[in-house]
Parts: sequence; C-alpha cells; structure tokens
Amino acid sequence: MSAAILIGKGDDTPQLLRGEYANRHGLIAGATGTGKTVTLQVLAEGFSQMGVPVFAADIKGDLSGIAAAGEAKPRLLERATAVGVEAWAPAACPTMFWDVFGTGGHPVRATISDLGPLLLSRLLDLSDVQEAVLSLVYKYADDQGLLLLDLKDLRAVLTYVGSNAKSLGSDYGLVSSGSVGAIQRALLQLEADGAEHFFGEPALDLNDFMRVDLGGRGIVNVLAADVLYQKPRLYATFLLWLLSELFEHLPEAGDADKPKLVFFFDEAHLLFKDAPKALVEKVEQVVRLIRSKGVGVYFVTQNPLDLPDSVLGQLGNRVQHALRAFTPRDQKAVKAAAQTFRANPRLDVAEVIQTLGVGEALVSTLGDNAVPGIVEKTMIAPPRSRIGPLSSEERKTIMARSPVAGRYDTAVDRESAYEKLKVRTVDTAAPAPAPAPGPAADGDTGWWDRGSAPPANAPAAPRAQHPAARRSDTVVESAIKSVTRSAASSIGREVGRQLLRGILGSLSKR
Repeated sequence: MSAAILIGKGDDTPQLLRGEYANRHGLIAGATGTGKTVTLQVLAEGFSQMGVPVFAADIKGDLSGIAAAGEAKPRLLERATAVGVEAWAPAACPTMFWDVFGTGGHPVRATISDLGPLLLSRLLDLSDVQEAVLSLVYKYADDQGLLLLDLKDLRAVLTYVGSNAKSLGSDYGLVSSGSVGAIQRALLQLEADGAEHFFGEPALDLNDFMRVDLGGRGIVNVLAADVLYQKPRLYATFLLWLLSELFEHLPEAGDADKPKLVFFFDEAHLLFKDAPKALVEKVEQVVRLIRSKGVGVYFVTQNPLDLPDSVLGQLGNRVQHALRAFTPRDQKAVKAAAQTFRANPRLDVAEVIQTLGVGEALVSTLGDNAVPGIVEKTMIAPPRSRIGPLSSEERKTIMARSPVAGRYDTAVDRESAYEKLKVRTVDTAAPAPAPAPGPAADGDTGWWDRGSAPPANAPAAPRAQHPAARRSDTVVESAIKSVTRSAASSIGREVGRQLLRGILGSLSKR
C-alpha cells in the first residue's frame, strides 16, 4: 500500500487519503466558517510530506500560514491525541508565493498566444460572432508568424485585420468593423482591470510548480488571490489556463504510487459560473483526462451543486463539512450531497450534514480497487503549520530566499506582432516615388494625340495596341498575382502548422 494522508478520525476507523488514488480528484465542500481552509491545509501538508508539489489559491490570505510552524496550543494537542496523531509537533511546509499582480508573490505571466482564443473569449465575455473573429485573428497571426505576447500585440493584429478585411476576406472570411471594435473595447476594459500584468514575458515555466526541496518534500505553491478574486472572470480564466497547460504539456504517467502535482481550486463555482456550454464541456474533458497525467484536482466550494454533475461524478475523494438548509436551494444541496456518498446504515447523512460542528466533516475516500469507502462522520486532524496568515515581513523573507527569486520580477518586451506590424504600416505609408514622364493629366495623353510637333528629346510615340492584346496582358498579370498570393499564403500556412493549439486553445507545441 502506498503512502497515505491522515484526514481525521472516523467513528470506527481513521480516514486516510491513499496516494495511489489521490489523482482521482476530490471535493471539499461546506458552508462558510465550517473549516474548509483548515482541511485544505491538512491535505496540502500531507501531500508535501509525501513529496508531491501542491498548488492552491489563497482567497483570504489564511493559507499563507502553511509556510510557518504552528503553535503547540492545548486544544491542538488534545485534538491530535483524539484523532490518533502520534508525536504531533509544529512544522512548516516549503512554500513559494505567486501573484498575478506581482505584489503578494512572484509574478505569474502568460502570453496571449498561450491563453488561446477560447479562454480569452471567455475572459472578454465575447459573443459567438466576436469569438469567431478573435479565432480568425489568432489564425492570421499564426499563419504570418506574428507573436502574440501581450495586449498591445493583440490590438495591433486586430487593427491590421480590420483595416485589411477586404483583402484578407478570400483567405479568412469577412470581418466586420463592428466586431473588431467590440473586441477592442473589451480589451480596454480588461486592461483597466489590471489584466495587462498577466500577459507578457517571462511566461511561467510549469516546471517551477513541480519542485521538491532538498529533503524531498513537495513545494506548496500558494497563489495570493485576495485581489485576483475580486475579478472573478480573470481568476477563473487563469485557473483554467493553468489546468489546460498542465494537460497539454505533461506526459502520460499511468498509475503511480502518488500524483505528480495536486491542485486545489478554491471558490470553484467561479470556474463554471456563466461559462458557455462549449467551455464547460472542454473543462469536463480536461478534468477527466488529466488524471492520466498524474495530476489530482480538488475543488473547494460551499455548495456541491456549484459543480456540473459530470464533474461532480469524477470526484472520488470527498470531505463534506456542514451545510445549512435555510432555503429550498440549500435543502436541495443537502439532499444532493447526501446522495453522492456511499451509504452508511448507521448514519442519516442528510441530517448529520446539518449538525456537523466546526472541524467535523463527512468523509469518504477511495479504498482497495478504487472503491469509494463508506461515509463516516470524522473529526479533522489539526495541521502542523500555522492556522492564520503570515505577516507581510514574513512573506517577503520567504520570497527573498525562493528558488525563483528574481526570475520573473522584471517584465521583458521583445519583438513581436506590435513591432512587426508597426514597421509594415510605416512601409505602406511611405510616399510613392515620382512617376516617370508619361501622359499628361486631365485627359491630355501627349503630343502625339494633339497632332503637334514633337518637342526636342521627346520619347517616341507609342504604337497602337489592339484591345485584345491589352486584355491578354491583363489576364497574364492577374494570373501572376494569383500565383504570388497563393505562394505567400502557403508559406504563411506552413508557419502556422508549427503552432498547434490544444483542447482549450492554448499552444500545445512550441
């Protein structure tokens, strides 16, 4: 049997989360103030001790305490004894802090190309027509080898495609100026919300999330999300992007004694709120398939009904804290939560869910042959790390000695679509060379039409050309131009074939 994490003490047996089944995903649910964050902290500590890196979003700042040792307070020692923890002692976890806005942790960045058109459309709240235009813009940029790194790159390509819609229409389809304008306005709003901090380089290297310390303990990556959470669409898009990036880039792992990485998605309802059906279906597909990559996904939310049934059905390890049935929807949630557990003949699960105290939960994990265990009322084990947030000074000290300190701090702006299209626009706008001497303006075609004597050094009069010959030349010119356009388009598409996009639209091969 592989290593296991002690979640707590049930009525009959200890409740363990076995490492070999930890990548079968899980759920931590319960009303506000019932102990979800402490349960998350206990699991994160256990995975770290097992040598598994962890990623967790910290909404309120409380989870930052996992980086510091706790205190041997009497109530914690009593609980440790009650749940059967031997030789309980305070201990900190190796921790790295991250922050999209770069204040509470190392900056996290992704490029516009990395995000892909599907997730970016979700972030911008675009209509179906506008999403199609955005996908066209990505396709054009891929074909032309134009790097989309930050917001100004995307705006530059949008402007260029909108200005040249007629000439590009035969290869890419019609683009309306109204759709381009709507996307530009959405980008301005996104920039006003501070999302420009997220787009750019140096982009996050996923290997920095997969670290262990010198003692073999998994690093706990804590995302400071107290500000990010106030922008729910950006928060959800960032988490989905991260999940899709792992899915696209990690190799198949098969069954193993423990996961390669475990994700905790706090406030998980934001991942699916107002999401279009197509996006929800792709997220469900990623959650179903990423298990084979050795990644475990644990959703943390107040109400199990916040998750689609197709996702809820894939969560084999469950910790259900108390729910309050004050409204019809709450009553439905209690009933739904009770029905998802393997029944215990000695428990009225629906009744117990409403009477659980703080630090108590109904727990069911996967046992032998991945069979769900019988649900038991469980006293959750105490964490060894601090319950509560770090001070700003403590956080800065940990960041200063981080293995990635200085790597992401300074943004880099290399040549990309904006710079290339700026040069192309300047070349197009350059004044045309002076025309060679030829026919005069206003219908005055030259001395030969006027019947006057040729001036000194005048060019010879042109020979008359038969209309059929002129038409033949026009056809030849058109054919040459057509072949030239076709060749240029083929070259562009050849470049584009090197940019493969994954299941959620992000780049799956660079």
